[in-house]
Amino acid sequence: MAESGGNPPASAAAAAAATRSFAQAAAAAEQEMPLRVVRVDGLVALKIIKHCKECMPALVTGQLLGLDIGSTLEVTNCFPFPNRGGEDDEDLDADGANYQLDMMRCLREVNVDNNTVGWYQSTYMGSFQTVELIETFLNYQESIKRCVCIIYDPLRSGQGVLSLKALKLTESFMEVYRAQNLTGEKLREKGINWTNIFEEIRVDVYNSSLVAALMTDVETDAYVTQCDFDRLGLSTSPFLETNMEFLIECMEDLSLEQQRIQYYQRSVGRQQAQQSAWLQRRRAENAARKAAGEEPLPEEDPNNPIFKPIPEPSRLDGFLITNQISNYCGQITQFAGQSLGKVYLMDALKAEES
Repeated sequence: MAESGGNPPASAAAAAAATRSFAQAAAAAEQEMPLRVVRVDGLVALKIIKHCKECMPALVTGQLLGLDIGSTLEVTNCFPFPNRGGEDDEDLDADGANYQLDMMRCLREVNVDNNTVGWYQSTYMGSFQTVELIETFLNYQESIKRCVCIIYDPLRSGQGVLSLKALKLTESFMEVYRAQNLTGEKLREKGINWTNIFEEIRVDVYNSSLVAALMTDVETDAYVTQCDFDRLGLSTSPFLETNMEFLIECMEDLSLEQQRIQYYQRSVGRQQAQQSAWLQRRRAENAARKAAGEEPLPEEDPNNPIFKPIPEPSRLDGFLITNQISNYCGQITQFAGQSLGKVYLMDALKAEES
């Protein structure tokens, strides 16, 4: 009896240690496990598509709700943000925040998933890689560790391909962006280039078994729809023309960015030449002062404007423009390949008829 004292039983201590070790292991696993898949409920995908199409050509956004489970981010619900044009930005931000809080409160009261996992937004011909998107990511990740942005392009989807993609910022880029040190030297040191800004996550659209059974029950006997006929359309000029126009604009913007970098490099070269000439004059002057028995002057003068460092311009705009160029080229390649396939198919059909 004397040995028992006030210590807890060995079994209780072991259980507490096991609980702590399990919680630590779970937390470590959550931190180490990267995000691999974004599972979007079929109804959520339809709500996103409906909202974006109804508001065309205006760009819209909305909130994504769901659960973060291991390497999978499940999106089980969403709601649109109000679109009020012509108001002040501050008033619009305040109204938007209050609207989100009210919606989350209402969803919680009816026992619906109200955990924010990101947001969705519409885009026009894939033009979404902007500084505003990066800033929104950083604002979300102040309170959410892992969040995604689902991008939907109504015009690209009108060509027969569902343009629904999920994006997130890479950890290495976020670290550099938070430090606001986007110079060429720092980016090379971290191994970041234009392909390391955004990371695309695989999107899986799923339906529950009950929804699949209902769709099978209500499916009609008509196996060919108007959408199927639209896919056979041979008109490619509007889509390709718009992509080429955007591509040319991006190339012009990239040329301006390159000129800005070249101007910085020329300015640094001129400054270094001025510094070298100044040092040669100062050393010659110090040699003359030593010969005359006078104290030499310092070889560095921080008050001289030629010794003030020239700030290096940020490389972020150039990286984003390069990303947009790659996106437009990918769209043109994909669409041109599909168009050529349809042309060859029609040629084969005409050959059989003749």
